[in-house]
Amino acid sequence: MLRNGAVTTTFLLVRHAVHAQVGTTLCGRQPGTRLSNAGRAQAMALAERLSTRNHGLRVSAVRSSPLERALETAEPIAARLGAPLKVSGALAEIDFGEWTGRSFADLQREPCWHVWNADRETARPPAGEGMKDAQARIVSEIEVLRQTEREKTIVLVSHCDVIKAALIHHLGLTLDAYSRFDIDPASISTLVVGEWGAKVLRLNEVADA
Repeated sequence: MLRNGAVTTTFLLVRHAVHAQVGTTLCGRQPGTRLSNAGRAQAMALAERLSTRNHGLRVSAVRSSPLERALETAEPIAARLGAPLKVSGALAEIDFGEWTGRSFADLQREPCWHVWNADRETARPPAGEGMKDAQARIVSEIEVLRQTEREKTIVLVSHCDVIKAALIHHLGLTLDAYSRFDIDPASISTLVVGEWGAKVLRLNEVADA
């Protein structure tokens, strides 16, 4: 894609579709978290939207987090678009360490949980990964793809906070701004990146299932 005469790469940042524990459990990287029936319908709707109504963009590749819920979202997209699918650890969910698999109600009793949500720039889950670390890996992935996939459109299927981290970086904000916008399940956010910088064209568009 060309923007103002400059070569750019377009990234469609897709959050995985819903699973049964969305909103109740911090699943993190726990294995076996798969899409619900509603989530599978969302994934099919995403695939259809990206194939027919994505503002004239033609997707050349799909990359996905290795977690099941992301792959189950990415696979129908790649199949519908006829685009190659590659798994990327850079798109994986934040490693929440000792919090993995705990309910949000239970975490509300943890003082360090409130510190984490008040200071995403420096806080870190117990035995886990900071949001700044997750930001560094997805931003690095985007930068590599910007240089190797010039003038192309790529779908990146990832997780809420990881997508937020990427968008926050390219908007020039700090990670403490993470609560200022939502990234819903099965949503698409469009990011254009070039040597000149970056621009968020669309945010948190949700496909109808």
